[in-house]
Amino acid sequence: MAMFVHLTSAANAPRIRRSGIRAAGHGQGGARGVYCFPVLPSYTLTHQWLRELARFGSRGGLVAVHVRLDDGTDVLTGHYGDRAREKQVAVRAAEAVRRIAALDDPRGWEVFVPRAIRPGEVHRVRAAPQVAGWRYVPQAHGVRPCTCFGCQVRGGYGARRLRERLPHPLDGPPPPARVLLARIAAAGEPGDPVVLREALHWFGMRRRGPLPEVARLAEHPDPGVREDLVWAVARWSTPGVDAVLDALADDPHPDVREAVEAVRDPS
Repeated sequence: MAMFVHLTSAANAPRIRRSGIRAAGHGQGGARGVYCFPVLPSYTLTHQWLRELARFGSRGGLVAVHVRLDDGTDVLTGHYGDRAREKQVAVRAAEAVRRIAALDDPRGWEVFVPRAIRPGEVHRVRAAPQVAGWRYVPQAHGVRPCTCFGCQVRGGYGARRLRERLPHPLDGPPPPARVLLARIAAAGEPGDPVVLREALHWFGMRRRGPLPEVARLAEHPDPGVREDLVWAVARWSTPGVDAVLDALADDPHPDVREAVEAVRDPS
């Protein structure tokens, strides 16, 4: 029998003891199942995913669920980066343990069971320390973190301070609204398109904005400015956004009309 550990919120422990582990994880190819990792002699490596999973929040902390699977159980295994490239390999559970145990550095590796874990396969559920493992990526310690939109985790611990300390040239944090409005005013009439589009880029990262001050750009002669206005205000919760989009939906330039269609029907 092969032994694995599955890390989950402590709030799920009673249900897991009663009914097993649901197939809630998404593997390569859209398969649903359960992620786990072999129980290795190294306690730190066995629980290496703790800090990374804790970044995304948990109710009452994380617990370690030890799962005992038959050696012949079909699983997928590989580095987490192989999942997106559809390169994780299908093996038996015992072979997955053997492959990972033989690695010089198994950090970032995972095992995916493409089904739910039955109650009889749950060996035990126990508390786990919340400080073991790596965060972001293996070997991230000492490496300058990336604050681009794709890498940052909004709402994560210290995320705002990190973005302020290491601002990304394209992804912010955006300058204050008063600074952006000053740039728009300094651009003149009708306004330098380069300056206006840069300001709208930053406004697009905000949840609300000074709609009356930027709505006048719907009349700007440059269609690129009008298109960027669509993308900037589309996600604002500020009252009046729909009226601005209604006006731009009849814009003479097709790129502007297509942008309005895209933000109103993202599918």
